[in-house]
Amino acid sequence: MPSYVKKVLGFRLSLAIIFFFLSTVYCQLLTSSFAAPCYGTKMPEKKEIFTGLQSYVIFNRNLEHDSGKLRSTQEFLLLSYGVYDWLALDLKGGAGNIKKHSSGTGDIDYPTYLAGGYGFRVRLYQANNKKAVFGFQHISVHPKTVSAEGSKNKAVLDDWQFSLLGSYDFKKLTPYLGMRWSRIGYIHWKDKNRQLVKSDPARDIGVILGFDLPLSEKIWLNLEGSVADSEAAAFSINYAF
Repeated sequence: MPSYVKKVLGFRLSLAIIFFFLSTVYCQLLTSSFAAPCYGTKMPEKKEIFTGLQSYVIFNRNLEHDSGKLRSTQEFLLLSYGVYDWLALDLKGGAGNIKKHSSGTGDIDYPTYLAGGYGFRVRLYQANNKKAVFGFQHISVHPKTVSAEGSKNKAVLDDWQFSLLGSYDFKKLTPYLGMRWSRIGYIHWKDKNRQLVKSDPARDIGVILGFDLPLSEKIWLNLEGSVADSEAAAFSINYAF
């Protein structure tokens, strides 16, 4: 097959894949079934640094024992460092809010304040444009204290997850697919009384779907989602030093 024919076919295949994933993203946004960020399988090599800006919105997360639902909007500055070619440390810092809804007590909106996170990724396999990556991520959100129903209300949102992802690099697009286990903890102080409520354990397992879309040699977009565990969306633009 002539080389120019291969290039045309490859370009059309890339466009088809991009269209498929963007269509999936659009449909998932309409149904609000996205997941927390796992970063994907693109990792910095040894002593390399990645930075980025990330938006993460939790549209809905059910709490255990019919304790209500949570929502949160978070914005982060990302930093990833390659300790080894196969091991990367991930840090993030920014701000976020919490919105707690309960049918019994109504809503409590905690205004935006400090948020941050940390984690790591381990490349388990890499060969022939294929990768497999295991990751751990933790996000903590500390919004401002508010007064509601004559009481002082303080809250912290802890988001924990472990993931296993596999990807294939098409050069113009790198889609990835995998599984994750995630758990959210909502820590609430009403005056001086502390209570910890966790997310619904029946929805801890999710299927991850995402992709990296390169804009240049050093800049790329990341978008990923889940179809089972959490209703959230994550988007980031990234730069490699």
